Amino acid sequence: MGKEEEEEVMGEALRLLHSCTMLPRLVVFDLDYTLWPFWCECRSKKENPSLYPEAMGILNALKQKGVTMAVASRTPTPDIANCFLNKLGIPSFFADMQIYPSYTHKVEHFQKIRQNTGIPYKSMLFFDDESRNIQSVSQLGVTSMLVEDGVNLKALEQGLQLYAESGTAV
Repeated sequence: MGKEEEEEVMGEALRLLHSCTMLPRLVVFDLDYTLWPFWCECRSKKENPSLYPEAMGILNALKQKGVTMAVASRTPTPDIANCFLNKLGIPSFFADMQIYPSYTHKVEHFQKIRQNTGIPYKSMLFFDDESRNIQSVSQLGVTSMLVEDGVNLKALEQGLQLYAESGTAV
């Protein structure tokens, strides 16, 4: 996706964010098949990664709107994940990055994110491609959105709507 298309996505994402009566204080993203279309453990640090086409515009819009962001990933190869985040130039977008192997759910990741940011679960919106993570994190009180084709404008809109409907933001 070129710079012009990325700016169009950012503009549309900003429109969605401006239209919300209630924004999450923190948006948390999974990495594999959520921000980028692959599993880190199947890649090499030598490769040049890419995000899903609309992901960068959405990240830029959230940043511009002042929404805090974090990463929660259970990848067995955190070194590759961090390398790819650095190659993409986006670590500074995230106030907290919990990237480490876990063979259960992401509850521990979210406990650390809450501890490090001070933001309550009910003020968070989470995007992930695995239903087991959505279910376990939802039980903490986090509004959680299952993505099927990565983070895109449709998923952002649905996630923001779900968050607004939860009505429990602080």
